[in-house]
Amino acid sequence: MDPAMMSTLGKLGAAAALGLSAVGSALGIGASGSASIGIWKRSYAHNKTAPFILFVFIGAPMSQTIYGMILMNQIVNLSNASGFTNWGAMIGAGVFGGLGMGASAWLQGVAGAAAADAMADTGKGFGNYLMVLGIIETIALFILVFIGAVIK
Repeated sequence: MDPAMMSTLGKLGAAAALGLSAVGSALGIGASGSASIGIWKRSYAHNKTAPFILFVFIGAPMSQTIYGMILMNQIVNLSNASGFTNWGAMIGAGVFGGLGMGASAWLQGVAGAAAADAMADTGKGFGNYLMVLGIIETIALFILVFIGAVIK
């Protein structure tokens, strides 16, 4: 296989890392955003102030797309290196890394939806809810660090 084709295949992994992590972010934002919209509607219907702080829960899953972009850049840099041949590892790193980060984002959004509901009902527990989201986010960070170490 010629070097240009191997580099192109490696970059397929880069695209997968970004694309799959972004899909998870979109799903997570959709979950937490939909819940927050319902909470705001309920607040407006009862002439209550809509809690602005729910935007924290909505935006939390976006960071996994940034991690996917970082992994993408690592893969692209390796794929562009002289003498590059390990295109299979780059595809695997991109697909499995992107899937892991995407799942983390999606489930962070699901947890964010529950956190938004709890926060709106009680007005308490923000720090606890944020810690749960942080623990879920840690999975994406582990993936970024450990896959990045494996492919170098």
